[in-house]
Formats: sequence, structure tokens, C-alpha cells
Amino acid sequence: MSLLILFNKPFGVLTQFTDTAGRKTLASYIKIPGIYPAGRLDRDSEGLLLLTDDGRLQQRLSDPRYKLPKSYWVQVEGEPDEPSLEQLRCGIILDSRLTQLAAVRRIPEPALWPRNPPIRVRQSVPTSWLEITLTEGRNRQVRRMTAAVGFPTLRLVRHAIGKYTLANLSPGQWREADVEV
Repeated sequence: MSLLILFNKPFGVLTQFTDTAGRKTLASYIKIPGIYPAGRLDRDSEGLLLLTDDGRLQQRLSDPRYKLPKSYWVQVEGEPDEPSLEQLRCGIILDSRLTQLAAVRRIPEPALWPRNPPIRVRQSVPTSWLEITLTEGRNRQVRRMTAAVGFPTLRLVRHAIGKYTLANLSPGQWREADVEV
């Protein structure tokens, strides 16, 4: 039987178990031998990370060909207008290739934990929250997409992968889940 772990990765933690530079890794939080992340989440991003001891499940959860949707709450600098949101939905050219269609909508500020360190705040520039759902996972894709339409990402929290969500997990907490992919 496969083991599946849902982990709320804090800001500043690497999505790996070792680091020669002494930075915080998954090993600081999860002491289960033989599990590996199914996909990645940048050091400066937070939120849901799935880990498993099953290589086939790991591939099924992370390989873009399976198009498992990944949803992010994204705080951006500024207030994107409808044409900017439509651009994000229809695709942005990154690395000479158009991104796949994305679901994008404005959302109220989600009830989240404080980030440490806090995001930079500029009194003269408002911020907005978006929910962006992707079925591909290019390097730093959400950040690059929002920057391409003129609204840089300030905070990025992945809250769902397929049917799995953060639910009530605080940063640094994890729990086992049933495998249902």
C-alpha cells in the first residue's frame, strides 16, 4: 500500500531532504524514511506539497501529461483588470512557448497564516489576490505569468493539487492521506 503525505511547506524551505548549504529542507519537518516529493514548490513559495514512497504514484501526481490541476492563491502587486486576467487565462509566452489555458479569478484575501518574513508592502501600491489553476508546471510559471502581464507576485500559496487540499494544515504540519488519483 502506498503512503501519501500532505505537507504545508513553509516559506524558505527547500523541496528536498538534503542541502549542502545548510538551508532548511523537508528533513526539518518530516522524519519518514523512503518518501520523496511528487513535484516541486519553490523555496519562496508556500503551501501544499505531496510526498510518497511509491514511484508510480509520484509520477502520476507530478507528470504534466496527467494534467492534475494545481491551484494557487496569488497575491499580486496592483489590481489586474479583466484584459490582464484574460491574458493569463488564454496563455502567456514563456521560453518561446505559449502556456496552456489556466483558470484565473479574483478572490478575497484568503485566511492565511502570517508569512515570515512578511511580504514587502508599499503604501502607494494596492495588492490583489487571484486564484490560478494550472495543469502544467513550468519553472516559476505563476510568478513569470503574473509578471508578464505587469502584476508581479508578492506571495504564492499552493492550496490544492487535484482533490487534495491544505485543509487545516498549518505551515510545517503534515498528515497522511488516502490515495485517490
